[in-house]
Amino acid sequence: MTLPVLATDTIETTDSDALWWRSAVIYQVYVRSFADGNADGTGDLAGVRAHLGYLKDLGVDAIWFNPWYPSPLADGGYDVSDYRDIHPAFGTLREAELLIAEALALGIRTIIDIVPNHVSDQHPWFQAALAAGPGSPERERFWFHPGAGEGGNEMPNHWVSNFSGDTWTRTTNPDGSQGEWYLHLFTPEQPDLNWNHPDVRREHEEILRFWFDRGVAGVRIDSAALLVKAAGLPEVPEAPGPGEHPNTDRDELHQIYRDWRAIADSYEGTRVLVGELWLPDAERFAKYLRPDEMHTAFNFDFMTRPWDAAELRTSIDQTLAAHAPVGAPSTWVLSNHDITRPVTRYGRDDSSFDFLKKRIGTPTDLELGVRRARAAALLTAALPGSLYIYQGDELGLPEAEGIPAALIQDPMHFRSGGVDPGRDGCRVPLPWRGTEPPFGFSADAAEAANGAQPWLPQPSEWATLTVQAQESDPRSMLWLYRQALRTRKREAALGDGGLHWLPSDPDVLAFARGDRFVNVTNLSSAAIPLPAHDSILLSSSALDGGLLPAQATVWLRVSPQHPQHHKHTERIRQ
Repeated sequence: MTLPVLATDTIETTDSDALWWRSAVIYQVYVRSFADGNADGTGDLAGVRAHLGYLKDLGVDAIWFNPWYPSPLADGGYDVSDYRDIHPAFGTLREAELLIAEALALGIRTIIDIVPNHVSDQHPWFQAALAAGPGSPERERFWFHPGAGEGGNEMPNHWVSNFSGDTWTRTTNPDGSQGEWYLHLFTPEQPDLNWNHPDVRREHEEILRFWFDRGVAGVRIDSAALLVKAAGLPEVPEAPGPGEHPNTDRDELHQIYRDWRAIADSYEGTRVLVGELWLPDAERFAKYLRPDEMHTAFNFDFMTRPWDAAELRTSIDQTLAAHAPVGAPSTWVLSNHDITRPVTRYGRDDSSFDFLKKRIGTPTDLELGVRRARAAALLTAALPGSLYIYQGDELGLPEAEGIPAALIQDPMHFRSGGVDPGRDGCRVPLPWRGTEPPFGFSADAAEAANGAQPWLPQPSEWATLTVQAQESDPRSMLWLYRQALRTRKREAALGDGGLHWLPSDPDVLAFARGDRFVNVTNLSSAAIPLPAHDSILLSSSALDGGLLPAQATVWLRVSPQHPQHHKHTERIRQ
């Protein structure tokens, strides 16, 4: 069967659309790996500006940029040394302003990353704190603390780092003697800020205004649940109750985000706050999405679930239920710059995701992973709320697992003792065109002149996955994503709104959006018949004699009178 070709018209978003964020398709740009405008091997803002047309054609409503600020890049830019400028490798502040304006002219808004929990150890504040010494006002902006035990040789507490290893590093005094310890929930190059200090709060409020003044439509808040620490920095209880963890999900956080929301709401148009919140408690999670706090938050639960119908349905139900009391839209995402890519993850025996389970050499069935990733792309695009797409997922890129050890840069790899492969595999530069690396990652003229290699090597087998190779192929992942996003814009029932489950066998996810759209995802091992329908809008795999193959999703146009919209509908069976 030939998959249907859809019209190419799209619906524009405008500044006057106050609710744009509730249904938006947001594309995550990891600048360093998107496109290289000057052929020095590193992606930059010039590269993004040159490819805004690609994003327009893809059908996205906004771009979310990972940190683009000056940084020593000890943690991929999440160690920020200056929030009011652009990393020289990426371009200039003026280029960022132009990019924001040029994207908006195409109907694409810009969301930037804010990293409030910590700064770089090269940040002027931290350098001043080191120079000022114990007891100084400069050190009060951070968590400097005398050590425990004899001679202060033991860490002040035993909190566990999100990157494995210790959370405290000892300083050296000017005379060479050992000094105080400072807290870092991530790497030693990322000292935690003390959010009890008024300077810290005032600085971040001014940072928000700085970027809102330059036209950004929102901020993604990194590690949003970690900012506030309990007085006295006590040890983590064996089983902390709600709000009892000493460095995560403290109740005091909510006033910070209420203050931020007031700033966002003071600007014309809707400036959104998007939280990175890894919280298992749905009730605690929802509190951050009350009308006077954040607009939305990342839904990590769905992304980390295995490819299993019961697991995914549970996640969908729990997610919608958690958001309902506060009236916030859900978000759906299959991966990001920290997560193993879907094509690889879904091809493994354990298709769930857990940072602690990542191991070098885990086998993957890529053919199976591709089928499942295609099905997942349509499934997530049909769910209520907003959709995030990590760059390269629309190309079906697998995790790059053959990066030579000498070229690995991610601190998660090193802090795990080399057990964790790290996150570089999902951060490899995108392939745009051609048949061999660097696949047009750099601008043609500049590439010929400079010849610099990308900062991470691209697998040679990506020759079949370039944008050029896929854009006219109706069987490709890129074609599927483009058609899905165009359909999503045209279908009034998609995006924000409700969902109605349809009766189906246990390995099938079937639901209606509105009275004319039905999604059917077949996670079983056999083809299944389709329910009554008027037409097929889109399918992740070609139908097999009218049946939906295993590991596939189909979008159907139905008539309101069809029986699947009534209580006693026929079950969708294998």
